Amino acid sequence: MPEIMANYSTLALWAVLGYVLGSIPFGLVITRLMGLGDLRTIGSGNIGATNVLRTGNKFAALLTLLLDSGKGAIAVLLGRMIVGEDAAQIAGLFAFVGHCWPVWLNFRGGKGVATFLGTVLALAWPVGIAACLTWLSVALLSRISSLSALVAAASAPLWAIALGREEATVLCLLLALVIIQRHRANITRIRAGTEPKIGKK
Repeated sequence: MPEIMANYSTLALWAVLGYVLGSIPFGLVITRLMGLGDLRTIGSGNIGATNVLRTGNKFAALLTLLLDSGKGAIAVLLGRMIVGEDAAQIAGLFAFVGHCWPVWLNFRGGKGVATFLGTVLALAWPVGIAACLTWLSVALLSRISSLSALVAAASAPLWAIALGREEATVLCLLLALVIIQRHRANITRIRAGTEPKIGKK
């Protein structure tokens, strides 16, 4: 964890700002604007990029991936630029929380993978790149998005230690634990061999 330099009211403000930014449901907005239907009634019902891909529209899925990643990255970069590293981590954490539990959708949000990757890339780019490459490697081998996400998330704290970015370890661990918790159903399907593969509608 970084040294706490800002006062608690400042950090609380960045927590709120991060949450509001993270809670914007880009997947839902994009699919509605493109006439693809209500994303919550498609596939897994999740509002993330993987489920957007199940609509068959790759461009919509790419936009969702970039925007959901951008939420975490922007929160971190703004917090760092305006206040410091402590605000950056708080803003990134709560952008992730906002994506997973958005107030606008009765706290039923996404699983946080894209926002996790964007947050870690902005927080400690070597760790973020290593996590992205881990996701890509597992995806190429298994073609299972959820498995790729789980391995990438679980590896992030280890990458932080290995790459000398110990200040990011605790946040990476917290995000990884949430991602694992939100993928419990996916883990059950992976073990049963019934988890859908990437690109399957």
